[in-house]
Amino acid sequence: MKFSLIVPVYNRPDEMKELLDSLEKQDFKDFELVVVEDGSTILSEEICKEYNLKFPVSYFFKENEGPSIGRNYGAERTKGKYLIFTDSDCILPSDYLSKVDAEITDDIQGYGGPDESHPDFNDMQKAISYSMTSTLTTGGIRGRKKKEKNYVLRSFNMIILKEAFLKMGGFPTTKLHPGEDTIFGIDFLKAGYKTKIIADAHVYHKRRNSIKSFYKQISNFGKVRYLITKLYPETFKITFLFPTVFVLYTLFALLISPWAIIPLVLLAIYIIAIFIDSSIKNKSIKVGVLSVFTTLTQFFGYHLGFSKTIWKVEVKKEDEFNLGIIKK
Repeated sequence: MKFSLIVPVYNRPDEMKELLDSLEKQDFKDFELVVVEDGSTILSEEICKEYNLKFPVSYFFKENEGPSIGRNYGAERTKGKYLIFTDSDCILPSDYLSKVDAEITDDIQGYGGPDESHPDFNDMQKAISYSMTSTLTTGGIRGRKKKEKNYVLRSFNMIILKEAFLKMGGFPTTKLHPGEDTIFGIDFLKAGYKTKIIADAHVYHKRRNSIKSFYKQISNFGKVRYLITKLYPETFKITFLFPTVFVLYTLFALLISPWAIIPLVLLAIYIIAIFIDSSIKNKSIKVGVLSVFTTLTQFFGYHLGFSKTIWKVEVKKEDEFNLGIIKK
């Protein structure tokens, strides 16, 4: 078998049905799906059984231990030469597997691609997707740069040679959630394996559905980003500081606005650019407005998570984050 897709799931049977439906429509048929139910109380088992009549689906239930352990558990039970990891809240375009198959070569062991919103997603999901993937907000990272060197694999869209994955020992089981896949991706490159971006092999990623849940997620991203930088100083990029620079500039512009209006005008121009760009790309003024709020949430949430962690680790010398990688 060529591909084994591995999906950990926790209390998301409706989203699993959407993913399964998208897999049924794939124009490349040499694949299996391995679903790992991670201690859910709302099961996806019956839905998986229904689709097992249409393509190979293996369903496993285990105690709740987190997505990385679930992915490792599933990988050990696959039949394919290549493993494909994605999330239960993702949908795959019908030509996803064929695009992946066309790009795979023997000299590259790991592949990744971008994520984006589906036309059928709700307005908040589209706005959050814009904030996380737009060139104006994140520089268009997350698997969109075709020629990016040393691309760090991410678990929402990861294709990897099974032999290499198993030699690496799978994903680390670490307290740095949601950074386990980033740690794996860095270690994968350090082990000498090669990676490549398949920019056309995107997945539709639902993400969070409210400002509150998005803020919590993005704050965790900021926290984990600093801790990963502590573990791997060579991975630091100046762009990691952009949210902090934006927050400080915003506060500065507001404070001096009674005496100098130009900084505030420049800030307003940037915010208007986000509104216009998102409105055009999503063909919705409402999504454009929401994108302004989700982008501000993203910058402030990331900054606060990043800065609070610096304060706790560097100033207060707290050891609660346990910077070592804990493996079973």
